[in-house]
Amino acid sequence: MKRSLRVGSVAGIGIFLHWTFLLLIAAIFAYYYVQSQSLGAALSGMGLIFGVFFCVVLHELGHALTARRFGVPTRSITLYPIGGLARLERIPAEPMKEFWIAIGGPAVNVVIAIGLAFILLLTGGTLTPAALEAPGSHALASLMWINAVLALFNMLPAFPMDGGRVLRALLALRWDYAQATQTAANVGQAMAVLFGLVGIMTWNPILLFIALFVYVGAQQESKQAMYRAFTEGTPVREAMVTRFATLNVDDTLDDAVNELLAGTDHDFPVLRDGSVVGLLKRKQLIDALSEHGRDARVDQVADPDCFTTAPSAPLDDVFQQMNAQNCSTVPVVEAGQLVGLLTLENVGELIMVSSALGARSHPGVKRERLSEVPLRERPDGTASSPGSASVP
Repeated sequence: MKRSLRVGSVAGIGIFLHWTFLLLIAAIFAYYYVQSQSLGAALSGMGLIFGVFFCVVLHELGHALTARRFGVPTRSITLYPIGGLARLERIPAEPMKEFWIAIGGPAVNVVIAIGLAFILLLTGGTLTPAALEAPGSHALASLMWINAVLALFNMLPAFPMDGGRVLRALLALRWDYAQATQTAANVGQAMAVLFGLVGIMTWNPILLFIALFVYVGAQQESKQAMYRAFTEGTPVREAMVTRFATLNVDDTLDDAVNELLAGTDHDFPVLRDGSVVGLLKRKQLIDALSEHGRDARVDQVADPDCFTTAPSAPLDDVFQQMNAQNCSTVPVVEAGQLVGLLTLENVGELIMVSSALGARSHPGVKRERLSEVPLRERPDGTASSPGSASVP
């Protein structure tokens, strides 16, 4: 959101313009003005573009308000040059809920197109697709056809577009979530390759960009589904780290620097009598050094609002909360005392290890539950899963 401009809100959902959207507006205005050499024609063309993106906002609100009906909040809606993005807090576990959320957006475009067609019929306007060749003269007809195209394009089964999510939801009615996602992602990537080939043959840079977006998006969705499949039903204690450095409230930033340089830890819990009072992240430490010097106390700069979790908490819920709050480290607390840290790095390697063990033991099986990974004994007598690696 730091690179976006808030332009309003609807039903408590913030509407943002990404800074690249402003570049698009300037480029379109220049294009219409150069083509027509008329300020009026340029403003007319801009009006159509604003109308299209207003429909895009309504499309995203269709997703967001449908999700709200199923108890899924939406954090924001952001407009980019290639369209809009509604950031949902999570994807529902029930396939049919995801199905209805996915079609909520294209359904709005269909309603808009039908409404505009009705208005054109009443006013005697043209309904021919040729109106798109002169959008300035046939704004309503152009907007009608654009909404129809948006609905059809978004329903293509190219994950992660709406059609890909519909496909994943329908497949998940018969298969497990990870397998359904992988199949939908494969279909999406195949369509991305097709888009790319057509874009190369016709030298269409927009189609090439869409192909790249779809291919990368499908890949990321597949990874996220794998993380969800591996963390579901697993408690935090199986993924938490127990060997880590801590700081006391009386320690200085110089002590924190020594801990940072002596090991691989990047985030340090700040304790008072074993209880967490804050979390000092590496970026906070570096910024504080330039502002306060090495003699400042760590409790003065540590984040006191970091959220904590319990060892018995569901790993998938905490993992989603970490992603939602952009938090890479979470203190694990039991009976008011710090007993471990949950990091995205360790969760990542747990997934990698259990996936490798599952593939080795059962060649046809894609995953093995974290709870089935052999545990090692810690020096304190408790068990932990091995390793740490980064989550893309």
